[in-house]
Amino acid sequence: MLLLGKKSVAVLVMVVTNILVSMTPVGATVFKIATLSPDGTSWMQRMRAGAAEIEKKTNGQVTFKFFPGGIMGNDQSVLRKIRIGQLHGGALTDGGLKRIYPESQVYALPFTFRTFEEVDYVRERLDGEIVAGLEKAGFVSFGLAEGGFAYLMSGKPLKSIEDVKGQKVWIPEGDKLARTVFETGGVSPIPLPLADVMTGLQTGLIDTVVTSPIGAVALQWHTRVKYMTDLPLTYFYALLAIDKKAFQKLSREHQAVVREVMTGIYKEINKQNRMDNANATKALIKQGITMVTVSSEEKQRWEQNADKARQELRAQGLYKGGIFDKLSGLIGSYRKATAQ
Repeated sequence: MLLLGKKSVAVLVMVVTNILVSMTPVGATVFKIATLSPDGTSWMQRMRAGAAEIEKKTNGQVTFKFFPGGIMGNDQSVLRKIRIGQLHGGALTDGGLKRIYPESQVYALPFTFRTFEEVDYVRERLDGEIVAGLEKAGFVSFGLAEGGFAYLMSGKPLKSIEDVKGQKVWIPEGDKLARTVFETGGVSPIPLPLADVMTGLQTGLIDTVVTSPIGAVALQWHTRVKYMTDLPLTYFYALLAIDKKAFQKLSREHQAVVREVMTGIYKEINKQNRMDNANATKALIKQGITMVTVSSEEKQRWEQNADKARQELRAQGLYKGGIFDKLSGLIGSYRKATAQ
């Protein structure tokens, strides 16, 4: 066994320390980013690929450390940790951004969109305003990534508003928009953190969720439901938001690199998610989920109820700066131009 004297040990420690220090670039910035997205998903794979490209292009001066799968808590917990400096950013949903930029939820207004063609028309003209508004609120983002349409999924077929009234419907904790929408229709929703939804489904605390097909598969909620109502209730997106103060500590050159790479990554995610949702829908049907069709009369009732909710939310001051009117105007213009 090799025995070292005190001086030799001291020298050895110094050498090892110097080696470790040399492995970490001096002045390197590590962005700590949290997300609810489970590790291994295409979303995480692309973000990690973007991070690797940024690290390479900045010679290791800018790196990312991800905390996937909700281990840092829900969106509100993540925002709180960003405020105290424990995190630098998060991949957040539009609902998670509501406290720092309420207008970010404008796409999620119930029954705003009927088709993806309408979505594309509006987003091409309004995404930039949402990104700019978020930056004014203190967060740098790199474009919106489609989450898709969210549908009712339950253990029973839901064809009407009356059917939903008899269900225990989950809504995200603190989601004023979702609560207003359901309560306007006479439904008393049950708020829970995202991490508690599966347990809620297993124990019977809730029996109905509103989510996208890829969300149902990724979170394994599809194993607890039997029916999916073929009626898009709302549209949602997610984005990577980094604290503006932390981001501006980078050199202008490195800021440009991060913006260029992550903007490209989020364009890829946006495109891929639409395809993934289509494939997930097919997978759900193949695994035994039954699609429930809603009559045109019932669709009209849903839209009328949703319009009441939208007006109430607007009266409460949830949407400011004219973005609500811009959205309504764009939808109206599109439908007029495409009317048969």
